Amino acid sequence: MKNAAALSGHPPTAGPAVGAGARSRRAGRSAGPEVGRRAAAQSTSAASTDLSTRDRVTQLLLAQGATTAGQLGSALGLSPAAIRRHLDAMLADGDVLAREQTVRGSRGRGRPAKVFLLTDAARVRCGTHHYDNMATAALRWIARNGGPDAVEAFAADQVAALEARCRAAMEDAGDDPLARSEALAGALTAEGYAANASTIASGGQLCQHHCPVAHVAAEFPQLCEAETAVISRLVGTHVQRLATIAHGDGVCTTHIPTQPRAQSGNTVTTVRTDR
Repeated sequence: MKNAAALSGHPPTAGPAVGAGARSRRAGRSAGPEVGRRAAAQSTSAASTDLSTRDRVTQLLLAQGATTAGQLGSALGLSPAAIRRHLDAMLADGDVLAREQTVRGSRGRGRPAKVFLLTDAARVRCGTHHYDNMATAALRWIARNGGPDAVEAFAADQVAALEARCRAAMEDAGDDPLARSEALAGALTAEGYAANASTIASGGQLCQHHCPVAHVAAEFPQLCEAETAVISRLVGTHVQRLATIAHGDGVCTTHIPTQPRAQSGNTVTTVRTDR
């Protein structure tokens, strides 16, 4: 018996092979993750290349000082568009700054070319600096010539300005020690201490995740003691310093009791938790 196509007089229409659509879909699904992996690898490679190029820009600026974009591009073999892209990214990240080139004597028409130079923060990351060593040496000299009292006086003087700034920032915090500790955490974070405050069963806890003088304070704990006395005065209660970065802890931790005590003299207690 003839089929319907033959009876109609029209040639049969060719359709897709059985399973071809399914195979195509399976192939698409299997290719998808691989395409994603390749794209991610290319993106990672591009980011690594950008970082490598910016490292070269940094090293060149460190060696030569203020340099124009054209000079940087020529030295690194980059097109004007490419070096501009890297410089724009470094400007946005705060690694370089731009200023007009100083021209001595007569110059031609038009605005002076811009030069680029490293920021102080970028310079610090370029190599080892010895500020901590100098600060430690200075405190050793003070201790040797003035004794422990001179070191304590120096430490108190160093934190006096910090105390004044934090007190101004905490002006609307009220009298509750826990509320004041939260306000103090915000003020210290603005000063670069990466601080936060939390409430615990026995009161409050102030944590500082960064210490700008940790290496020096490891030898001269008077710096930690002066800072802790500032915390006590600012929150309005007796406090206990439980841990410090200077002595190897991961964070500086200060316990703040719920109820303030009558204050007389020094209200600071340091309790080491790593012994």
